[in-house]
Amino acid sequence: MTCSHSVYGLGIQVNVPIAGLAGLKAPPQVDVEISLGSMPPFLAAIPRDEWLEHYVGSDEGERGEPGNRYWRRSGGDYFRIEYVDGTVIVVNAQGSRVWAVSPQSATVEDTATYLLGPTLGFVLCLRGITCLHASAIAIADRAVALVGPTGSGKSSTAAAFARLGCPVLTDDVLALVDEGSFFTAQPAYPRVRLWPTSAESLFGSVDALPRITPGWDKRFLDLNGPRYRFQHRPLPLAAIYFLDERSADPVAPRIKAVGAREGLMSLVANSYATNLLDKPMRAKEFPVLGRLVESIPLRRVTPSADFGRITEACELITDDFLQMASCASA
Repeated sequence: MTCSHSVYGLGIQVNVPIAGLAGLKAPPQVDVEISLGSMPPFLAAIPRDEWLEHYVGSDEGERGEPGNRYWRRSGGDYFRIEYVDGTVIVVNAQGSRVWAVSPQSATVEDTATYLLGPTLGFVLCLRGITCLHASAIAIADRAVALVGPTGSGKSSTAAAFARLGCPVLTDDVLALVDEGSFFTAQPAYPRVRLWPTSAESLFGSVDALPRITPGWDKRFLDLNGPRYRFQHRPLPLAAIYFLDERSADPVAPRIKAVGAREGLMSLVANSYATNLLDKPMRAKEFPVLGRLVESIPLRRVTPSADFGRITEACELITDDFLQMASCASA
């Protein structure tokens, strides 16, 4: 059963249903075809010595595994991603075709954990779309980005905003479309993924949220339900909030303004798939990020070490953003 969805502003077609994409609209056109379960014979027949090591992943990957390896075919026409659980994903250099095979014990949702984040993030970069390592929520019909590295609390903060009634655009990967005078934040898919400790702190119990897959303890907040909302339409990006390390200082949470130079360095450090971009791609991205930091307000948030005050941080961000928006329109 072939399914088509609009994800990150791309029209994707998948040969099997993926639960995490439920509720998404069909796209006007297909930009990326994804095939799960088999690799075309011509790809399987490529000799091993034609794959050149492109990037070795960090010690801890998306699912807590020891990492992954990216390989590029010597001719430059395909990339091969290998995960420690045996999953192999191949992407063509145009970012228009994706193939994935996994061990027999893996479910479609196991493979989807790689596809919906790291793989599509890489596809976006191959297609020349600037991506940030960020979550984004909607306030007053504008997109507000929460930027930070893995473990900074982006997903937890987005989920806390969802509890306050704010629609969520994306969790972890923020795709930006350059409209010339402004940037548009693209919706991802209607889930926020949370580690058990965050799920318990925000919703009272780990079991209040379902597992993403049976064999993994990470949970997800469903944004298709009546209580929590997904932002289906793209929105203009109106502010960026960088998430700092949590602080035991009693005045935390607190917010301060960030200058364009400091903001640019922070964005460069938190652009998505930064280690996978070659020099020409990085050269194209840098001026785009430069225009981005000149076009919208930048803020740095120091959250409280007391996780119970995360709602206070969300309210502080909301008040700060609405005040900036009010001053801008005055």
